[in-house]
Amino acid sequence: MSKRLRRRALWVGLVGLALWVAFFDSHSILRRVGYARELDRLAAENERLAAENERLAAEVGSGLDDETLERVAREEYGMRRPGERVYRLEAAPQAD
Repeated sequence: MSKRLRRRALWVGLVGLALWVAFFDSHSILRRVGYARELDRLAAENERLAAENERLAAEVGSGLDDETLERVAREEYGMRRPGERVYRLEAAPQAD
């Protein structure tokens, strides 16, 4: 095998290996970028949920007044007063 042919085979092998690592491997660059984006999204959601937990803990710690208790009972648990009719309305699906 000539020196030129060996050099060309080496380059083809290196380029093939680089393509494999960049796109097809289980730890490819594309997957790592996707994982980084998902990590950022989950971290933001985690911060939002932590803030909501703090708000809810403060609300529970301050005690529930009758108005708040009734709102939660109606909205979360579908409760109603005796003899009262409740109509549930669902939002229409939005067209994108």
